[in-house]
This record gives sequence, C-alpha cells and structure tokens, in this order.
Amino acid sequence: MTKEQFRKLTENILLLDGATGSNLMASGMPRGICTETWVIEHKEIFQELQRAYITAGSQVIYAPTFGGNRINLAKHGLTDRIEEINRTLVGYSRELARDGVYVAGDITTSGSFITADGDYTYDDAFKMYQEQVKILADAGIDLIAAETMINIEETLAAVDAANSVCDLPIMCTMTVEADGSIFSGGNAIEAAVSLEAAGADAVGINCSVGPDQLVSVVRSIKENVSIPVIAKPNAGMPTIDDRGNAVYSMNPEDFASYMKILIENGASVVGGCCGTTPAFIKALHDSIR
Repeated sequence: MTKEQFRKLTENILLLDGATGSNLMASGMPRGICTETWVIEHKEIFQELQRAYITAGSQVIYAPTFGGNRINLAKHGLTDRIEEINRTLVGYSRELARDGVYVAGDITTSGSFITADGDYTYDDAFKMYQEQVKILADAGIDLIAAETMINIEETLAAVDAANSVCDLPIMCTMTVEADGSIFSGGNAIEAAVSLEAAGADAVGINCSVGPDQLVSVVRSIKENVSIPVIAKPNAGMPTIDDRGNAVYSMNPEDFASYMKILIENGASVVGGCCGTTPAFIKALHDSIR
C-alpha cells in the first residue's frame, strides 16, 4: 500500500481489528511467555481469531509481531530468531488477507525510555525499529502500526526508522490516561503534532482506557492535526477477578455506541484493544455502515 492509497482509504471510516493478547490468553496462552513463539506454535488458534475479525468487518488485521523487536526478544533469548519469527507471523496473517483486507506489521515500545544519560538512546531505538520494520516490509505487510507507545521520543524514532527503510504508511498510537497524559511525560496532543511533522500517516490512541473516557482527547487531537485520527481503546475499564483475570466493563453494543461518539468527534480509523473480541468489531461495523 502506498501512502496515497492509505490517504484515500481513510477518506471513509477505516475499521481495524480488536484485541489479540487478551483473546489468546482466553484461549489458553499463559502469562509471562513469549507471545510471538506461542502464536507460532498455535497457528490455528491465532488464525481462527483473525478470520473472525475479517468476518466481523475488519479492513486491517494486525500481524502478531507486537513484541518482535530485538530488545523484547532478547528477554526470551530469541534475538537469533528475529527474522524467522517476524516473517512467519506476517505469513500467518497474509494467508488470511483477501481483497479489501490489509495486513499491518505491528510494532511497539521496547519498554525502555530514551534518557539523557545514554542508557537507551534515540540511535538505539532507531536501529531497533529499522531492523524489525525492514523484515516486516520484506515479508509483505501493507502498512505499519506502532501501537501502545509510551514515549514520544521513541515513537518518533519508530517513524524515522520506518521511513528510512520503506515507503509504507505508518499509523502511530500512544497509550494514555483519560486526560490524554502519557505515562513517560507529555500528552497525546503534543505527540500527535510531533508525529505528523515527522511523517506519520495517522495518529491517535490505543489501550489504557475505554472509549467513554476519550472524547475530549480525540477531539483535541483532531483539532491539531490534518491526518486521520485513530481510536483503538479497551472494552472499558477492567476489574480483576478472584483468579487474577481482567474483566472489562463494556459489552459490544455499549462499546460500539461510545465509539460512534468518538467518530463524531474526529476519529476515522477505529478498532478495539484489550477486552474486545470479534463481537465488538461486528457491533462497531454494524453501527457505522
């Protein structure tokens, strides 16, 4: 996909997929393991989920490469398999994509903050993202999704790295508090403006909170950028049950209702994050089509 094709695609509402991790855990994936290798070992479980998202109306499905960067894989002793892991996982999603369904290469934070003391620098982040994005692009993704980002500087490095190795569109979403503040400092509006200037093709928020808490944040982002605004929130705020599982507060119909309000306030690229399922995406699809 070219950046111009992405721009035309987002002239109408673009429907993303919903959560991956929370659904895989519901299907038996243990906590604390490497999600990427678990998916490789449980291909059918993952593909069943993505088929359901496509059936529900998702136009973009995220390849399960979320933690496939060198720093995250090093925590599991898997840096020597970075190319194999990313290529295999893109292949799982590519097998399902049909006309009108696009595959996003999913990238995320290293979990580290770019600091002045040099423990983790912009150059470190740039090289990390450059390596993963090049593998993803060569594997056949249609666009890039940098999501659940917690640091503006690191996200800028991701955009710069992506644009240095390919011409694919890049969507960027920060994870924020209900007031738009970012955990490492700054806020979603500052991030959106900076990322647009750096060459991002769509900006917004994902994860953290539910759509009912993000109306003013989405509206403010829309007022300050000229590119599409993304909203991919959780299924409301979770509570923890007596088994340690997160239980989210919204059902599919409530989620879709609040997402329509976000669309009315400027979001045009929409989907769901933690706690959402294909039923949530189907409800959202039916409410906007």
